Amino acid sequence: MKHRDNLIRHVRVTPIAFRDGPLLNASGIHEPWALRAIVEIETADGRVGLGETYGDEPMLRALETARPLLLDLSPFDLNEMEQRVRAVFKPAAAAALNAGAVEFTLAPGSHTAKNAAKVTSAFEVAMLDLQGQLLNAPVVDLLGGAVRPSVPYSAYLFFKYAEHVDKPYAPDAWGEGISPAQMVAQARRMVELYGFQSIKVKGGVFEPAHEIATMRALREAFPKHPLRLDPNANWSLETSIKAAPELDELLEYYEDPTPTLEGMAELSRHCRSPLATNMVVTTMDEFRRNVELGCGTKIILSDHHYWGGLRATQALGRMCEVFGLGLSMHSNSHLGISLMAMTHVAAAVPNVSYACDTHYPWQEEEVIAGGRIAFQDGAVAVPGKPGLGVELDREALAQLHEQYLRCGVRNRDDLKQMRKYQPDFSGKSPRF
Repeated sequence: MKHRDNLIRHVRVTPIAFRDGPLLNASGIHEPWALRAIVEIETADGRVGLGETYGDEPMLRALETARPLLLDLSPFDLNEMEQRVRAVFKPAAAAALNAGAVEFTLAPGSHTAKNAAKVTSAFEVAMLDLQGQLLNAPVVDLLGGAVRPSVPYSAYLFFKYAEHVDKPYAPDAWGEGISPAQMVAQARRMVELYGFQSIKVKGGVFEPAHEIATMRALREAFPKHPLRLDPNANWSLETSIKAAPELDELLEYYEDPTPTLEGMAELSRHCRSPLATNMVVTTMDEFRRNVELGCGTKIILSDHHYWGGLRATQALGRMCEVFGLGLSMHSNSHLGISLMAMTHVAAAVPNVSYACDTHYPWQEEEVIAGGRIAFQDGAVAVPGKPGLGVELDREALAQLHEQYLRCGVRNRDDLKQMRKYQPDFSGKSPRF
């Protein structure tokens, strides 16, 4: 398929900002604006492949550095693309490129050490989209074919305030989510709107007793829904062990309550609920270390954005199968291009054994033609259209880019944002 008509001639990266709710987490609170970058790779015959990735300043600099590497490649030259990217983004080069960037230990996607994997992923998704268009096949078929017709996602609940302190726009429709009763109301609304069959709570915000009470209230309200709690490594090992007996009765899995692989391995000896992570196993080196420690962390939450792409996610799935580990997907604030990429790869990996995370219900805006992607019974159908199955809405893209130019946010800083509400907020982790 390498022909001069389908060689890559242009690579465009458009930073965007969209409204994000006052969602609380271990690091603080979400900024009013979430940042993403939309990647367009155009061939000589005018076809455009789409990708979506992080939109903070270090990532935009990395993408700008990497753009020329794609010129005159075929969309099928994935290995050559990856080799070129890895040659540029060696660890020392990544550190120099991102001098002064803030590293968030609770957000693996922000690690500059992952620049090669993040850039590779953004380009790979867009190149696979082009491949599908050229072959008249959906991306899932390029990955070996669908093993499921739709991909289930979970209701992703957050403790939250009713509105942002700066009031940059009208409050969202979700209202405050602090008490167990408010969190149950949030869950009811999300399940009614999207049909989710499982529920996750982003914890690490309040005292563990409050978060456990919230899980108990959710269990009473949703007796048949699998429940998950993610304290985001904000509980000490001692606290995590103390909470385990109560949570064993409630949880489908116990996600990243405490820091480090060693801490998770020790915790696994004190709980029946399987431990899941998107924090301590984010590379193959960490995967090997988890195995050496006896696989105390039993469920890996992948994320193609920082694992290195859709094919790397498939490889991770094979490794999980070899070592008897469960597999699902992590999420960050994202729009429809990312949701479609997640859906294609999750549909192609047989052992995605748990409903995937998604922030999508918290977002209201979109850059794809036709508007928001629909959920049916908590799942997204695998599209049968060529490539990813989505196209850009140029007017919406321009609007979200204009929001990026005006919003003033260039690097997500949940700690700084939280100090607008609580000036003495330390951000210390683990805090409980």
